[in-house]
Amino acid sequence: MRSMENYSLRLPAWTIGPEALRQVPAICGPTGKQAVIIGGQKAMAALADQIAAAAAPEIRILARLWYGGEASEENIQALSSQEAVQAAEMIFAVGGGKALDTCKALGFRMGKPVYAFPTIASTCAACTAVSILYHPDGSFAAPCFLPGPPVHTFIDSSVIAQAPPRYLWAGMGDTYAKYFESTMSSRGEDLAWYHAMGVSVSRSCLDPLLKYGAKAYQDHQRGEVTEELTQVILTIIVTTAVASILLTADRIIDYNTGLAHAIFYALTAFPELKIEAEHLHGEVVGFGVLPLLLADGREEDFRAMYAFNRSVGLPVSVEEIGITSSQMAEVLPAVLKMHDIDHNPYPITLDLLKEAFRRLQEYHEKEKKEGTR
Repeated sequence: MRSMENYSLRLPAWTIGPEALRQVPAICGPTGKQAVIIGGQKAMAALADQIAAAAAPEIRILARLWYGGEASEENIQALSSQEAVQAAEMIFAVGGGKALDTCKALGFRMGKPVYAFPTIASTCAACTAVSILYHPDGSFAAPCFLPGPPVHTFIDSSVIAQAPPRYLWAGMGDTYAKYFESTMSSRGEDLAWYHAMGVSVSRSCLDPLLKYGAKAYQDHQRGEVTEELTQVILTIIVTTAVASILLTADRIIDYNTGLAHAIFYALTAFPELKIEAEHLHGEVVGFGVLPLLLADGREEDFRAMYAFNRSVGLPVSVEEIGITSSQMAEVLPAVLKMHDIDHNPYPITLDLLKEAFRRLQEYHEKEKKEGTR
């Protein structure tokens, strides 16, 4: 067990609802009077005008800047050289995971407070205390651990409800992976309080999705803000972030990741497979949970999550992420090199992975055949 003395934790603060932006002056105003909006191009088109209007006249927006298209060191450096960023007293981060992660790392490096304005619910980036950084080609680089999450996160549920539903769809896959990976990586250990609490919280990354996920996805497809959609948005953005902050309280990834993420990151190391170009992070991570469960001998959980993926259209086979079984076989040795599986209750071997994917394909073929009868 790690020492539990002399540490601090900052958990997320957030506002959610169709009128969340009304709170911007009261919450951000004490920080300063000048801000810069940084985000994705589509995200800023959807929300930047509303943020600026809500902030005025207390807070002046100095500039609206594109984050660069990738959460990379190169884009962080480029933004830090911008005059508006240097003059701003705070950073308003707008968009999805990569835009938010870029801004969080930028704020940390420059000593400027960051406020998050997610426009999609695809990851917990808007509320977590880590930025996942990539190389310019989209391959995984490293996590950048931060002292805390954004100062406050404004979740405009009406904006999220109008975003492409595929982001919520993928967000569910990334979210329930937190439960399966943390319970696997922590199994049998005498955990520090924050790790134990993180594992406990991770259960709430799964149960609301099983209960509300299918309905929320249907509501999202109609652009409706419902209680079910709100439950799922909060689960993806907030609950997962709380679990992540607790699980990485000592700046390690041991309990915050696992085999599902290792599979995703290994796939991104093969640009010719176009995983980053054609698929969303959570979509592939959600698929990766299935071989994880088979490798871990959790048959009942595997069947339940296979059925859930089927119910919302998340992938259940390698073909559904656009690759062949032979291509997946070539990727498997790279999975073993990912640090996400360094901390595991038993070694992840190539033979174990091959058998898990073989059984997944066998189950998938059987399910397809039975479905056609």
